[in-house]
Amino acid sequence: MRWLGAAVLLLGALLVGAAPAAEPMPALSGYTLIHDPSVLWTRQGWVAFGTGGENTSDGGVPNVRISSDGLAWRDRGALPGGQPGWIAAELGKTPRNLWAPSISAYGGVTFLYYAASSFGTNDSVIGLMTDEAFDPAHPTQGWVDRGLVMRSHAGDNFNAIDPFRIDSGDTAWLAFGSFWDGIRLVAIDPVSGLRKDSAEPIRIASRGGGAIEAPAILAHDGRFYLFVSFDACCRGISSTYRIMVGRADAVTGPYLDRNGRALLEGGGTELLAGTGRFRGPGGQETFVVDGAPWLAFHYYDKAQGGTPKLQLAPLGWTDDGWPELGPLPQ
Repeated sequence: MRWLGAAVLLLGALLVGAAPAAEPMPALSGYTLIHDPSVLWTRQGWVAFGTGGENTSDGGVPNVRISSDGLAWRDRGALPGGQPGWIAAELGKTPRNLWAPSISAYGGVTFLYYAASSFGTNDSVIGLMTDEAFDPAHPTQGWVDRGLVMRSHAGDNFNAIDPFRIDSGDTAWLAFGSFWDGIRLVAIDPVSGLRKDSAEPIRIASRGGGAIEAPAILAHDGRFYLFVSFDACCRGISSTYRIMVGRADAVTGPYLDRNGRALLEGGGTELLAGTGRFRGPGGQETFVVDGAPWLAFHYYDKAQGGTPKLQLAPLGWTDDGWPELGPLPQ
């Protein structure tokens, strides 16, 4: 575990267990350009997947960053092969890129969910790729597309984008959603990763048509924490994205904020908003580093004209069981 040395020196005990209070967020270096990051930690290294580039020669498929220590990052390019053919057939057009990939592992298989749509519509799909021998040193290799998981159409009151998988006991769930009537949760088969037959989406958060998206759910100390992004992304330094959270006693909710207001009624406790050069933080996901919970998110760097960049944050906890973040890096 010599590769972990730098992170251990910087972050101390966080890599071996959750701390009672949040430690400062690490300063990242190298190639940190990313949007909608999803991070997987392994003992062989860290891997981050992000939204693909628009109208690129690779088809705008998810792109990948790697790091040996979680601090210095390198570009590993995009997944090969272009967009799966079923997407254009299903949507009736080829989208400019694939959005918000979400990586997770279960039963020795690595799962990568992704979304395809276009801005301002809910004519959208969520698809799945799997890799039965994922190698963090070669993270673009070995993926097999498994096809459609969720679909929304114009006229539906939800939007099938921004997927996130959570495994809870013998059950697996996929959270998703953006705008419309908010965030949904649907049961999926933990082995195949596909939607269970006849499983209907469950409403878990809404702003009544307002801006809410990018759900991620973390199980911690017998409770479930739903992280979402409020307000506007994708506007560079004018982005107003902010990270919000609620918690529940069951993965299906009801989720309440710190003041007891239901997330289904527009509630949410603010965890992080834009400040200094860190504009519009959001598009977040939770992940685990050697048993300790972390948050990955993007922000728009005011010092570089609004370039979207990766930031990682170890989660701390208040005495009454709410997540908190330490200071941003300088």
